[in-house]
Amino acid sequence: MEQPEITPLAQVEIPLIEEQEEENNETLVLFDESIHKLYTFFKYLGFNHTSLFYTSVSCFSFFTLSIIAPLLIIFYSYCSDCDQFQIRFFEIEILVFQALAAAVSLFCISHNLRKYGLKILLFVKLHYHHHLILDYVHKIHVFYRTLAMWMVICFILKTAREITRIVYLHDEPWWKSVVYFIATLLCWTYSTVLYLSGTGLFCLVGNLQVIHFEDYGKLFDKDLDVLFYIEEHMRLTYYLSKISHRFRIFVLLEFLVVTASQFMALLHTTGNKGVNFINAGDFVVLSIVQLVGITLCLNAAAKISHRAQSLGSITSRWHALATCNSNKSQLGVTTNGVLANPVGNISRAQSESDIDSTDYVPLPTNLQVTSHTSSYQRRQSFVTYMQANTGGFTMFGWIVDRHFINTLFFLESSLVFFVLGKTINIPLN
Repeated sequence: MEQPEITPLAQVEIPLIEEQEEENNETLVLFDESIHKLYTFFKYLGFNHTSLFYTSVSCFSFFTLSIIAPLLIIFYSYCSDCDQFQIRFFEIEILVFQALAAAVSLFCISHNLRKYGLKILLFVKLHYHHHLILDYVHKIHVFYRTLAMWMVICFILKTAREITRIVYLHDEPWWKSVVYFIATLLCWTYSTVLYLSGTGLFCLVGNLQVIHFEDYGKLFDKDLDVLFYIEEHMRLTYYLSKISHRFRIFVLLEFLVVTASQFMALLHTTGNKGVNFINAGDFVVLSIVQLVGITLCLNAAAKISHRAQSLGSITSRWHALATCNSNKSQLGVTTNGVLANPVGNISRAQSESDIDSTDYVPLPTNLQVTSHTSSYQRRQSFVTYMQANTGGFTMFGWIVDRHFINTLFFLESSLVFFVLGKTINIPLN
């Protein structure tokens, strides 16, 4: 029996399919390597609490480098005169809040990693689509760059403060001052990396969810069944509720620690005379570090909520275009029945950091909508469902969005003015 001849078209398609499969395999390997490196990074920092041995090593390292060693440095590197006693009192309070922030990050994130694993915690295993994997890898690289950038900036500030303290308060041999300087930077770096790594991981989770919501918005460009859109949205909201449940304690505790820390810093710097960079410089460094971390958390949470809430308007726009397309005599149709774009090109670039930006979804180009009443009713029910189920990142029922952040801003402003009113007295002549 003669073998069927392979047509030239088939000869071209087979190598293309093999090349595409090879490219997909390389992408999967790259993604797995990125996840493994990320897990190794958190493992070496002490977030791996999968066994009693790793938990013991992590707790010992934390209490040694974040509490015991800094306390010894504070008590043995200062004499008992008046000015340095004030510095010691300030640094003990700073150490308490610095250790609390690092402890919340360490134990909350390690609990989630031990219970769910990194892939499930990031919700990338369930979204294993080839066209999104490169975006996942890019966001992981952004996590490293963001962490490194802020660590370098804060490390420079901390180093400048310690050098200034040694120069102006030098009363011991230089070798002791150098030992205290290195030990202080080492302990501070460890606590700061723990804190910023935890907040950075939550920011990474938020950025990955933004990818999922943007990919969902692109589905409206395709001629798919309404039931498929509903099922995909239910899956996204389910994952979003899981993320809220797993990170709400972490975000809430970090916010309370940062608020208490800023309250004490403001109270001391405005209620004491003679405060300068030497005796209260650590308040500046601590405030910058903690504000960076909590800003990353709130930005990620608000970004998720914004993308989830914007799907309601995107769905309404899609429904309106599909309904208007059914009346071809008013819109005008091309010869092959494709909807003509009546508003032109309205695409615009949007920044990922701008949570107020409006998501743009391309106008459908392959809609084949019938004039049946049932089709309209299905779309209308879908729009009603989307508008009633906006969702977002929640903390015990409160959605963290722009309005929630505005409320926090006014509460924090009220606290600031209350402290200023109690500590700053302007004499009236």
